[in-house]
Amino acid sequence: MPNFLKQAQDLFPYTQAMRRDFHMHPELGFNEIRTGGIVAKELESLGLEVTKGVGKTGVVGFLEGAKPGPTILLRFDMDALPITEDTGAEYSSTNAGVMHACGHDGHTAIGLTVAKILNEYKDNLAGNIKFCFQPSEEGTNGEEIGGALMMMRDGVLENPKVEKTLSLHLWNEKPLGWFHVGAGPVFAGAELFIVKLTGKGGHGALPETTVDPVVCAAQIVTALQTVVSRNIPALKPAVISVTSIHAGTAFNVIPQTAELNGTIRTFEPEIRKTVLERFEQIIRHTAQAMNCEAEITIKQVTAPVINEAEISASVLQTARKLFPANQIDSDPYLTMGAEDMGYMQEKADGCYFCIGSANAEKNLNYNHHHPKFDFDEGALVNGVALMASAAADLLRK
Repeated sequence: MPNFLKQAQDLFPYTQAMRRDFHMHPELGFNEIRTGGIVAKELESLGLEVTKGVGKTGVVGFLEGAKPGPTILLRFDMDALPITEDTGAEYSSTNAGVMHACGHDGHTAIGLTVAKILNEYKDNLAGNIKFCFQPSEEGTNGEEIGGALMMMRDGVLENPKVEKTLSLHLWNEKPLGWFHVGAGPVFAGAELFIVKLTGKGGHGALPETTVDPVVCAAQIVTALQTVVSRNIPALKPAVISVTSIHAGTAFNVIPQTAELNGTIRTFEPEIRKTVLERFEQIIRHTAQAMNCEAEITIKQVTAPVINEAEISASVLQTARKLFPANQIDSDPYLTMGAEDMGYMQEKADGCYFCIGSANAEKNLNYNHHHPKFDFDEGALVNGVALMASAAADLLRK
């Protein structure tokens, strides 16, 4: 088997150049026109079968191996965030108010480099590879559904049917050289909620003539804190966060309505069921007790990412062989962050692994979604080498 780590190192100038170009020209979800165009052109230059417009702005490259076997999908997200960059990097965003603050520029560059490597190795592959470049992982960006579901609706997991998936994330919570490859849950499933409370507005000096939705909202926010602490076992993770409250326009007017927005995060179906049931009970009963009407909207953003055991064991074996001197964690590593790759892994078993990318000495250790977020580009080499090797190993077994 070729030395994919050596190839990743040799191709680093290409990977870095692509990453920096994408970083300078970030695009929000379902607006990845330039990014998708470059991806398609690069894949076409390899002679791959390329399909554009999958999930609106997604791109899929198809590589057929020389021998029959399963089809695996390698997924790389492309979208940026509505954040004003404050890194001072020479390759800073040129698109005002938009920034690659999560590492998707790196993911896309990794994907293109992996395609180069595996295309040269296709005579040894027993099966096929779909290189899936996904739009809008960060949210729906005005659409009814996000990028993963949009691509699935357009058939990305079919023709031929995808049997296994691999995906990765550059991870600034851990240093360069760290890896996580493990079975079981990784990212939480996420819901967003909107709660509209309607009371009876009036003069702020005459509260007895009103039904105050602001007081009702305050009671609900406090009561919701008991859902996890008093209904969920302490060793089972769950989160309810009210992240915004909107009510009122003047200091002397009790408003007619108040609106709460926020998110719910869980991993297990039974925990999710309990949290959602108690969430609705508390809101409706509190509103009823305070003479307000409550309108509740809950929308699933993504399912949890659950890594399949056999595929994860294969990737872990590959990682330990490729990086024998590195820290490679296989114990449970859960984050309450969400990832819509969970939808794809519900339909096709997979492994989602993380690549340490922080470097405190270079001041490259800001969290994801921070205006100063940037990562050590050495992580690009690690991501390319592990993704290419893991895919090749899956199609050799």
